[in-house]
Amino acid sequence: MFDFDYHPIITQPIKLMKPIILIFAVFFAVACGGPLPGMADNTAPDHSGWNALLQKNVSPDGRVNYKGFVADKAALENYLKLLSENAPDRNSWSEEEQLAYWINAYNAFTVKLIVDNYPTESIRDLGPKLKIPLVKDVWHYKFFKIGGQESSLDEIEHSILRKEFEEPRIHFAINCASVSCPPLLNEAFLPETLESQLDKVAKDFINDSSRNRITSNDIEISAIFSWFKGDFTKNGTLIDFLNQYSMTKISQKAKVSHMKYDWNLNE
Repeated sequence: MFDFDYHPIITQPIKLMKPIILIFAVFFAVACGGPLPGMADNTAPDHSGWNALLQKNVSPDGRVNYKGFVADKAALENYLKLLSENAPDRNSWSEEEQLAYWINAYNAFTVKLIVDNYPTESIRDLGPKLKIPLVKDVWHYKFFKIGGQESSLDEIEHSILRKEFEEPRIHFAINCASVSCPPLLNEAFLPETLESQLDKVAKDFINDSSRNRITSNDIEISAIFSWFKGDFTKNGTLIDFLNQYSMTKISQKAKVSHMKYDWNLNE
């Protein structure tokens, strides 16, 4: 048997093979239109797996079958892995692709949080239950990664969705696993249908009498409109925003109050 450490004549061709192989790999990748070796594909991920889970486990009115998600946990984890390994690329993804990704990510990781700790009466109960040091509530809990970086639901909502996108309708698209939250849409958000989907969830939520009680001169609305009022009033008053979607025309002088928020699990 040869000792390659002492035979430079034999080892030299072997050393030269690595750059040659790399050159051929790069040429092949470019010729075929694929990613270069060591580089991730920067196309937006397929959300069909999430769509199938939602169709199966979420009713048209947004009630979630968490027992069904528990049974389908392997499929859920596969989708979450896809999200984790395909972080949005601001240079090559459209704004619609990025926004659909982050909405789906927020909702899917919220479902994972419940599934991993099911049964529970409320998502807010999970903070004390998980006993996470230096984390003030469950939304700040970093239990997943996006592009190799640890992240939390709070970061998706406040540091990305609210900060990077001028889109108040995201508040009706993301779901916090609670009764008073906007219902979880039983289909994945997709770039090509995003605008119509955001309009749908806004209209459905605002005209849902269990979440907002609206008359011309008196409105009792979700606490969401108090918590995030600034997001809804960048281009006018809160009444102006509501009137874009409300089936009842609201007077600018209408009395405004807010409903008590029900944090019980949305199942």
